[in-house]
Amino acid sequence: MKKVKVGVAGYGTIGQRLADGVAKQGDMELVGIADFAPTLAIRALYEKGMPYDLYLVDGADQSAFEKLGIPVKGNFDALLDQVDIMLDSSPAGVGAKNKLLYEKKGIKAVFQGGESNEVADVFFHGYANYEKGVGRDYLKLTSCNTTGLIRTIDCLDRAYGVKKTAITIIRRVADPGDYHRGLTNALKVDKAPTHQAVDLMTIMPHVDATGILVQTPVTHGHIITVVVTGKNKITKEMALEAFEKHPRIRVVSTDDGFLGNASFFKYGRDLGHARGDLYEIGLWEDSIVESGDDLMFAIHIPQESVTIPETMDAVRAACKMQLTREEGTAATNQYLGIGKFKTMFK
Repeated sequence: MKKVKVGVAGYGTIGQRLADGVAKQGDMELVGIADFAPTLAIRALYEKGMPYDLYLVDGADQSAFEKLGIPVKGNFDALLDQVDIMLDSSPAGVGAKNKLLYEKKGIKAVFQGGESNEVADVFFHGYANYEKGVGRDYLKLTSCNTTGLIRTIDCLDRAYGVKKTAITIIRRVADPGDYHRGLTNALKVDKAPTHQAVDLMTIMPHVDATGILVQTPVTHGHIITVVVTGKNKITKEMALEAFEKHPRIRVVSTDDGFLGNASFFKYGRDLGHARGDLYEIGLWEDSIVESGDDLMFAIHIPQESVTIPETMDAVRAACKMQLTREEGTAATNQYLGIGKFKTMFK
């Protein structure tokens, strides 16, 4: 079997996880990663034995790597010459500049949520619009919150039909280890509607969505409360049945000890997952309530890792590895070990 050759640009919070995700795909080959400076992530990679080849982007000071003994395989151009597709997790705005290089080389690319929508042919989600990405050259992922949110809305929409949704996002202010946001003891409300609601409507234009976002001084995950109005009434039992079937939704309860965002982070660590990552969103069964014709529930978004499965889906779609959402997402889930918990604790 010929494997699709993949490169990763930017070895930061998302890039590290993208590289690990590709390395787990039996039908993909991670050719290498590219970065600018010997960051802590690169130093940790070196200390682990350099499992991935490192390439330097233009402007990088190779001597800084040499002083630390970190081996460099080549420059960014050399990496691009070897790949079929790039996963670009560069800082916002850099990906758009990199696209010019990808176009020149005639290779495909998948961009993360920080880039503008204009950078891509398709604003992509593995479950909601997989087929729109099949064979396309440039795909852009939704943000972490939008990715997890769409999993739930698409799940209910395919099962029962969704007319509209309203969301409130309790957003972590920064990733663990970030200092640039400052040390705060306050909540901050952003202007409505949130971009997540707008982005959801871009992916699922038949759903009327709006939302509010509140930033919180925490780092381990977002929590979203979701109000859904179905085309016909969706009961708690109906919703729970659909959610339980979705491989990327982990249904939990507070009675089991999942009291909040920190519970999920600890559970990921207890599972032995790298960095404490979880690929699934959490959904509290005991948060599902009916209010008239509306349904309300709460979900947890592991912001550092939730988009990794959908990025693997994007590679599969763009490179025509699988032509349908069912086949593409199933392959990703298999290689990442997603959904195995569904058959346990029964």
